[in-house]
Amino acid sequence: MHMMVLQLWLEESVGGYSYLYEPLWWVGMITMVVGEIANFAAYVFAPAILVTPLGALSIIISAALAHIILREKLHIFGVLGCILCVVGSTTIVLHAPPEREIESVKEVWDLATEPAFLLYAASVIAAVFTLVVHFVPQYGQTHVMVYIGVCSLVGSLSVMSVKALGIALKLTFSGMNQLIYPQTWVFIMVVGTCVITQMNYLNKALDTFNTAVVSPIYYVMFTSLTILASVIMFKDWDRQNPTQIVTEMCGFVTILGGTFLLHRTKDMVDGSPSLSSRHSKLTEDDNFDLEGIPLRSAESLRSS
Repeated sequence: MHMMVLQLWLEESVGGYSYLYEPLWWVGMITMVVGEIANFAAYVFAPAILVTPLGALSIIISAALAHIILREKLHIFGVLGCILCVVGSTTIVLHAPPEREIESVKEVWDLATEPAFLLYAASVIAAVFTLVVHFVPQYGQTHVMVYIGVCSLVGSLSVMSVKALGIALKLTFSGMNQLIYPQTWVFIMVVGTCVITQMNYLNKALDTFNTAVVSPIYYVMFTSLTILASVIMFKDWDRQNPTQIVTEMCGFVTILGGTFLLHRTKDMVDGSPSLSSRHSKLTEDDNFDLEGIPLRSAESLRSS
């Protein structure tokens, strides 16, 4: 759903701001804001290893709404992808770890400053810096993994910060003021920085490459890194036995399979891709195909 709203904004912004007069656009924007607020609240009351994979349900809802409102045909394999997402999500919900009881923002800060998570955070920052400085200028317009890599790496830190901030606000509203601690304001600054960076490069990815390519890759990378960050910081798997962990991973892989199947077949009609429904963000002068691969390179490969 978020991808659909962002792509609508990007497409309409090219031709001006006429979309501001469209009631449907405002409905989509309002629902997006409400959804993000609900997502923020979910991180407060449930572990990230549970909340983040359930984002696959938004893909199912988007596919259903596109079928009903936009009259887009949902292929039989797309239906199968939706079923796989539901099965995987149910598996994760049934075997998710219990939420860790935290009584102050200082406790979250102690978890965030442990050597294991500091090493992860330093690795993420170093990787993002390398991507932005070296790879984005050279390969950002040709390789989809560059922009998505920045979004996913920063996103894993933003989710951890959002969860910490949500816990601080929950404790504050319950009568234990956490705004007096400097750690709370540090988390606020980290959230703001990460979200701005994440949205900037996600917009670049959507503006450069086909959404059918961006969405599944971004979902897989973002979810995987977020689960890894949550396992390191909050030690979710310390409260589970090996059987539960393996079952959760099986559910996650099932969701990944359903997501890829749904996006891969979203433009198929009667078993064949519908070329007329595919939309590329790049013009012919840019010499790129739909997947973001330079056409000149493809021609040279064929000639050799």
